[in-house]
Amino acid sequence: MNRVALLIGGNQGDRSALIAQATELIRQRIGPVVAFSKVYETEPWGEFDTPQQDFLNRGLLVETTLNAHEVLHEALAIEAEMGRVRKEGSKLYSSRPMDIDLIFYNDEVIESPDLTIPHPRMHLRRFVLEPLAEIMPDYRHPVLGLTVEEMLERV
Repeated sequence: MNRVALLIGGNQGDRSALIAQATELIRQRIGPVVAFSKVYETEPWGEFDTPQQDFLNRGLLVETTLNAHEVLHEALAIEAEMGRVRKEGSKLYSSRPMDIDLIFYNDEVIESPDLTIPHPRMHLRRFVLEPLAEIMPDYRHPVLGLTVEEMLERV
């Protein structure tokens, strides 16, 4: 059995209902959710195309029989079904009802054209580290060698 750490979140629509819906769809299509954080409300991070409402985010730890690319495929399909529209070629972030990021997959390091694990910017983002520190504080980043808790202390 594989373990994948996901961060889910969005800033459009009924944000709380969408977090619950995404959690259930992940359970149905990726695997059992063995741990989840509380829901955090955070300010938008990065450069956006328009002014933004705050995001709701939740960390999930999921057991799955899927490989990392299959998890990515399912995550993207769930996002699309929930109304996510990706703007190809734009370097700016935009509002979205749901975003599902793969943060860790077991202890693997994956670099492919469509997937990088561990997530390449997770150690810079408090909105990723806080929920993950709640559910997996002692997990050690396979590249940086720091625990999630240590990365959070440095942000």
